Amino acid sequence: MSGRLFYNRTSGVKPLSRRSFLLQAGLVTGAIFLNGCIRKIGGGKPAYAHIKGKLSGPNAKAGHALRDKLPMPVPSTHQSVKTLIIGSGISGLSAARWLLKQGETDFKLLELEDHTGGNAYFGTNSVSSYPLGAHYIPIVNNDDKPLVDFLLESGVITHFDEKGQPFYNEFYLCFDPEERLLINGHWQEGIVPDFGVTDNDRKQVIRFFNLVTQLKNARGNDGKYAFDIPLDNSSADDTYRKLDRISFHDYLKENGFNSPYLLWYLNYCCKDDYGTPALNVSAWAGLHYFSARKGTAANADPNAVITWPEGNGWLMKKLKEPVKHHILTSHLAYELQMENNGKVAVKVLDLKQNTSAVFHADKVIMASPQYVNQKLLKNIPRPGFDVSKLHYSPWLIANLTVNEIPTAAKGMVLCWDNVAYNTPSVGYVNANQQDIKLVEAKKVITYYLPLCDKEPRLARLAAYTRTYEQWLDIVVTEMEQMHPGITEHIEQADMWLWGHGMIAPSVNYIWGENRKQAKAAINNQIFFAHTDLSGISIFEEAFHQGIRAAQQVMEHGNGAA
Repeated sequence: MSGRLFYNRTSGVKPLSRRSFLLQAGLVTGAIFLNGCIRKIGGGKPAYAHIKGKLSGPNAKAGHALRDKLPMPVPSTHQSVKTLIIGSGISGLSAARWLLKQGETDFKLLELEDHTGGNAYFGTNSVSSYPLGAHYIPIVNNDDKPLVDFLLESGVITHFDEKGQPFYNEFYLCFDPEERLLINGHWQEGIVPDFGVTDNDRKQVIRFFNLVTQLKNARGNDGKYAFDIPLDNSSADDTYRKLDRISFHDYLKENGFNSPYLLWYLNYCCKDDYGTPALNVSAWAGLHYFSARKGTAANADPNAVITWPEGNGWLMKKLKEPVKHHILTSHLAYELQMENNGKVAVKVLDLKQNTSAVFHADKVIMASPQYVNQKLLKNIPRPGFDVSKLHYSPWLIANLTVNEIPTAAKGMVLCWDNVAYNTPSVGYVNANQQDIKLVEAKKVITYYLPLCDKEPRLARLAAYTRTYEQWLDIVVTEMEQMHPGITEHIEQADMWLWGHGMIAPSVNYIWGENRKQAKAAINNQIFFAHTDLSGISIFEEAFHQGIRAAQQVMEHGNGAA
């Protein structure tokens, strides 16, 4: 990651390399924001020298070529297409699927990676498939017809009872036991702190959940739910929208919520869904986490989740299947230009052939994040939109193949979701929870670490500087706190680093002017679809952002200016 320099332009001080800057900031080995000194055993060998694995992530080389404006090959071919979609995450695949369902077949979907999926991508080894990002969806809102139809089409919902309640496929509903928390030396059932918690703390927890239950059913003066999914269906009543203008942290403080156990739990929830603590999340977004989901099922409780070994990669494959012949992977879009003939010229690099082409499209759907779009649209203005105000949270995902999970603490047995109180990560999930094998010799567990103890840019720089061994030391050290003696049982550890893992719903973003301008189409020719246009990075939002953009393409017709 060398190349950029940090220096004082006016003083003439000798430039610092990126690594020197990070060392001075105390971030390379995590001396400040994460512990990370490599543990040794006798003879000076690392305690985990037996562990195999690697550090991977999105295609940094292609991303840096775009960021650093490296010279591209002169385009050698031209082709026309009605609709061009850039980005094959959930929103891009959803847009493609919607176009196909409307009878549109003249479209292409470009993806710079050699695979589809965005942060729903997954990996596989000899033991199991496992997520590299998003890993579940909750029971969906019953009135979300497009999503319910997709789940019915995919076999996630099998049928409806006489009252219209959906039956969810029993093989996809998370098997028991579902979740546990290591607190005060004991594994308790559920993640809301309870074991060893005082009565006063419990009362605050109850008061908070009574509040969000009221908000779940609350409607604004326009008759709409105060909090809904997709979030653009939520009420415009300022009684609720004004909550976007303060932080969740400040809202909790103003309302007398000060229990350290409750605040830990709410910070955990924000880190889990938004990649950042409550201090950096708007109060509207913090409450939306609890109050927007209203789904019910005939064969599951409202809090049930749906999951697979590969996480949301399973849903991604279902979205991809009908449109797979329209997808071009390893294709990097690097520049867009408006043409005089009413088309959009998109310059594209074939990363495998190292050749460039120009796609002349009637319409373009940009299902890529806004920090990427800003590079592609360098010659096309977006009035009122400031990409620098968007904050993306970096993440480290570690998939550990283990032959045993020892535990010294009593209480709840291994669950799907396993969390420890007051540790840097948000815990790990058992990727094999849905397996129906009678005997499992080995398991893959997926550890999630949001890198949120520093401002995102610094956290990102530090993350890219760490070696595989340094990451392994961070991960294994925390796993040892949860399961003393687990190190010798870890056979493989595959790390995946997301530099821009998800959008954070910062104060005044969801209902502020910046998001409104980010969603605005350009000349009814270029449309946008990504979860950063929602401010909340969940499957449902990506799914609907794709549909919204595809509907705009259909509404404006092809060739219309």
